[in-house]
Amino acid sequence: MSPTDPSKARNRRVALICAVVFAGMVGAAYAAVPLYRAFCQATGFDGTVRKAATAPTQVLDRKVTVRFDANVRNLPWDFRPDQVSQEVKIGDTGLAFFRVTNNGKTPITGRASYNVVPEQAGLYFQKLECFCFTNQTVQPGSTMDFPVVYFVDPAYATDPETRGGDEITLSYTFFPVAGQRAEAASALGGPAPGRL
Repeated sequence: MSPTDPSKARNRRVALICAVVFAGMVGAAYAAVPLYRAFCQATGFDGTVRKAATAPTQVLDRKVTVRFDANVRNLPWDFRPDQVSQEVKIGDTGLAFFRVTNNGKTPITGRASYNVVPEQAGLYFQKLECFCFTNQTVQPGSTMDFPVVYFVDPAYATDPETRGGDEITLSYTFFPVAGQRAEAASALGGPAPGRL
């Protein structure tokens, strides 16, 4: 039995479908992280804090306590909040400062990731200004203060999942940026990531 034109056409069609599916899967894999990040920032999903353009016009009498947490990962930095917590009225802007000291011998650039606990508060906890929006370079032996301007949206008080909550924790973790991982690991006295 010799191959006929219909079987060749069918084989080409299957090969084309496989190639399109493969290309689609590779594209989806590359797009997954930025799309997930955008989704989380737009919805507050998984405790992701949203960036706001303006503060709300309504300020409620109800207050919440905002606690601050600071961590570093693979950086020779001391990183801490200047205050452990603040009480703010819902809808009013708050200002908090975080202090970073580079204990290394070279300038190092880091990026802060952040989230909010409880996760349901992520939709309502919004930042107007934050050091976490951009990379931060700290010179060796120097200390810098980084501000965060934030508010809790008034809708927090009426959401059935958050209306009884009176405490929110804002947590940051500084990581070295991709090009700085080897320098940061060296400053910590360890091997560069991915090397033993």
